[in-house]
Amino acid sequence: MWSVTGLLADKVILLAGLGGIGNGLARRYADEGASLVIGDLDADLAQRVAAELGGERVRAVALDGADEQSVIDAVHVAVEAFGRLDGMHVNFTNADDAYLPGGVVELPLDAFDEVMRVNTRGFVICAKHAIPAMLDSGGGAIVFTASIDAYNGAGTRVSYAMSKAAELALMRHIARRYGPRGIRCNAIAPGLIWHYKFDGQPMPDGVVEQARARQMIKSRFGTPDDVAALAALLLSDDGSFITAQTIAVDGGVTFRA
Repeated sequence: MWSVTGLLADKVILLAGLGGIGNGLARRYADEGASLVIGDLDADLAQRVAAELGGERVRAVALDGADEQSVIDAVHVAVEAFGRLDGMHVNFTNADDAYLPGGVVELPLDAFDEVMRVNTRGFVICAKHAIPAMLDSGGGAIVFTASIDAYNGAGTRVSYAMSKAAELALMRHIARRYGPRGIRCNAIAPGLIWHYKFDGQPMPDGVVEQARARQMIKSRFGTPDDVAALAALLLSDDGSFITAQTIAVDGGVTFRA
C-alpha cells in the first residue's frame, strides 16, 4: 500500500477510463486528496467505483471518450461540481486487434478503424475540450496511458501500436503548443500490468512466459498501483517541471534514453 501524502490536494482531475488500470488510478487520486470526476463507457462501473471511494469529492459519469458530446459533458461536470479543471488522465483504450494472429496484410479494416477511432480520435477529443477548461483555471496537466507497443515493434497488433504512437505525437504537440500557457502533458507506457481482469482469464499460449522473460524485474508483474504512483506525480505540483515525456512502467522491458 502506498504512503498517502496529499499530493493532489486541491486538484480537480477528470479520469477518462476505468477498469484494470483505471480503478487503481481512481483510488490513488482520491487517496491523494483530489476532487474527481471518473467516467467510463460502463456507467455502472463508474458508479460502483465512486461508491467505493465515497465522499463528496467524487462524481461518476457515463463517458464515451470517442464521442465529442460525452467528453464535453464530462468536462462540464468537473467545472460545475468543483469550479475548475486542473488535470485529465486519458486512460481508455481499444485493442480489437490485440490477439489477432496476422500482420497488416491480414488485418481486418473494421478492427483497424475502431482502434483508431477510439485510441486516436478519442484522445484528440479529450485534449480538445480539456485544455480550454484548464487554461481557464490557470494551467494544468494531462497524462495519457499509452503502451510500450508504441515504439517496441511487434509482428501483430499493428493498429494498436499505430494508435499508441499517435497518442505520443499528440502528447508532444500539446506540451509544445500549450506549455507556455501552463499546460503540461506526459504519457505513461505500461508493459504487462496484471489486474483483476486477468484473474482466471485464459491467456494465449506463451504470452505470460514471454512477458516475464523480457522484464529485468523477474519477481513480479506490474500492478495498477505502479502506474498510479507515477501518474499521481505527473499530475501534481511535484511534477511541475516534467513535460513532453514518455515514461515506461514495464519492469525494464525497454531501455530508452
